[in-house]
Amino acid sequence: MTDTLLTAVRRYAEAHSDPAGVARTPIPGLTTIRATAPTDLDYTISRPLVCLVLQGTKHVAMGSQAFTFSAGDSLLITADVPTVSQITRASVAAPYFALVLDLDPAVIAELAVEMKAVLVGDSAPVRVVPTDAEVVDAALRLMRLIERPVSVPVLRPQLMREMHYWLLVGRHGPAIRRLGLPDSQLQRVARAVAVLRTEFAQPLRVEHLASVAGMGQSSFHQHFRAVTSLSPLQFQKQLRLIEARRLMLSQRASSSSAAFAVGYESVSQFTREYGRMFGLPPARDMKAAMSKAQAA
Repeated sequence: MTDTLLTAVRRYAEAHSDPAGVARTPIPGLTTIRATAPTDLDYTISRPLVCLVLQGTKHVAMGSQAFTFSAGDSLLITADVPTVSQITRASVAAPYFALVLDLDPAVIAELAVEMKAVLVGDSAPVRVVPTDAEVVDAALRLMRLIERPVSVPVLRPQLMREMHYWLLVGRHGPAIRRLGLPDSQLQRVARAVAVLRTEFAQPLRVEHLASVAGMGQSSFHQHFRAVTSLSPLQFQKQLRLIEARRLMLSQRASSSSAAFAVGYESVSQFTREYGRMFGLPPARDMKAAMSKAQAA
């Protein structure tokens, strides 16, 4: 069954992948990933998702935790958390292939009510487990649906709902259920994170974020760190640095213009913090990235 899903994902990814190996499907929230060689480290703040690896191997780290997962495994991320990832096994002969699904809290909440699901104490935001056969089967039917565009608007909602159902009753279920609780600590922090994502270039106002989350400032700091592994200030800093790096890579922005664009007032401070996060100061990092691109 997995081989059949691999075939469907390979067919779509090889026809539609962009230069980075990403192919967004006509089904919102469903994306295929392809890589024909090991990749550099990728720094991002992930949204809640599940990633089914069908071929190759990937390594993901969050804080002091690290996960390696290969064909037959699925990675679950249930909160907006900073991750460092790298595809470690991929080649032209045997590319890395994965299918990524963005999790929908509204669908999860609806299903949890219908299932009378009981919340259990599993709160780690990142985990890796073997992929359930029912999830693979639902994913395969989603990929087959893509090949019939006329049917997508009619059948997509029920197939996406079924995919979430099998995730809820499977190995990932206890962690995913938390996404469906509208007033849970996870969802309260998620509301504050949504504000940070859109306003990261603005001065940080913790009292505003705490208010959005419906918490006192002390409680907000505690729960924010428990969910994301970072303080609000650290989270904002990583958002700024990741966006600055994207601007320099994709738009060839200078380090100073990128720094000011993401909210830094001091280029020297930006350079120091960039080096601490990415291992090299901006100019050297861009030079290394360009050399690798030219070599590729």
